[in-house]
Amino acid sequence: MGKRANGEGSIFPYRDGWAGYVWVTTPDGRQTRKWAYGKTREETHEKWLKLHELARKGPVPTTHPTLAAYLTRWLAEVIKPNREPTTYVAYEPLVRLYIIPGLGKKRLDKLTVRDVQTWLNSLTTLCTCCAQKKDHKRTEPKRRCCAIGKCCNSRLSRGTIAGIRRVLRSALTHALREELISKNVAALATLPSARTTTPQRQHVTWTVDEARRFLEHVREAGDPLYAAYVLILVLGLRRGEVLGLTWDCVDLSGAQLWVSHQLTRVGGQLLHRERTKTENSTASLPLPALCVAALRHRRRVQEEARKEAGERWQESNLVFTTKTGTPIEPRNFNRAFEAHCRRAGVPRIRVHDTRHTCASLLAALDIHPRVAMRILRHTRISMTMDVYTQIPSSEARKALDRLNRSLDHPGQP
Repeated sequence: MGKRANGEGSIFPYRDGWAGYVWVTTPDGRQTRKWAYGKTREETHEKWLKLHELARKGPVPTTHPTLAAYLTRWLAEVIKPNREPTTYVAYEPLVRLYIIPGLGKKRLDKLTVRDVQTWLNSLTTLCTCCAQKKDHKRTEPKRRCCAIGKCCNSRLSRGTIAGIRRVLRSALTHALREELISKNVAALATLPSARTTTPQRQHVTWTVDEARRFLEHVREAGDPLYAAYVLILVLGLRRGEVLGLTWDCVDLSGAQLWVSHQLTRVGGQLLHRERTKTENSTASLPLPALCVAALRHRRRVQEEARKEAGERWQESNLVFTTKTGTPIEPRNFNRAFEAHCRRAGVPRIRVHDTRHTCASLLAALDIHPRVAMRILRHTRISMTMDVYTQIPSSEARKALDRLNRSLDHPGQP
């Protein structure tokens, strides 16, 4: 088998080849041997030198989990206890449905940029219905595509693929901190071109007249959540932000509010939690007159509901509640919004799409561009002026003004 060279006392013949070891420190502080094997002494010597180099740089892991095992532990021990519940709920299905099926069998330390790049490219042509057998889970009379050999080509959007890579990159960044790997291969991979993915859904917006028609219908219908619809349209608040709004964050005399909490359903639980503190989230939003009038009306409606509920009332300090003071279920808010769209005769859009109508309504309400800039949370006035372009009709202005006066003076026609 040949004689070992000077200084290579830890390399020796082994079975049908050669073996060598280096004393290393593991990430948990233990001293142990790290082995290298090869068919020739030269091959083993090269691996042995690399082990020495790793040992000089710091701790060296001696066991290497698969990517699937590592991701499962990362979600359970890092993300779930330390991040927002919504983060775990967003990450878990991307790991389970896409990353583990595509790369889960790879050893964590053996994962390469080419592995990740090939997998990312494959996501652009993946039919999620076929891969997840969605059509197979339907009863036989209701099967309509993949289960009967007619692929529906349900492709992932580029945004979803970017989100999947972002989750993998975050997981591998933590593996770097744990010194389980030497580089983040997900960060080095290139996001596939948007040309090969399904075009993203175009945002639908309302005109000023359609938004005004919707608000007039809700007002005439006597919906107790009328003020919520005003806030999502005029201030561009998200559903969770408006449903999580509390009275101590509303200053009607000063005509401003703070968006500090949001209400979301996560993992079967309705959570009223504080939003992440940023410069934009801690700044107050100015309230146009229509919003002030709507919130004053909402306070009167809530006081009447409190008196009627009596002992059944549950105090929560929320601006928008049920008849007994409990939080509004987000899905119920969606259903009510869609029903009002249908009855008001306006195009059906998502609740989130109302944010894109905000600038047009602010222009119709004669809000100064500088004030609109704060409401739209733009960093430059030029951005505001780019979207502050729709010139509403004088009839629309008058109708919104009438709507405002009808709330401030409910006895007047």
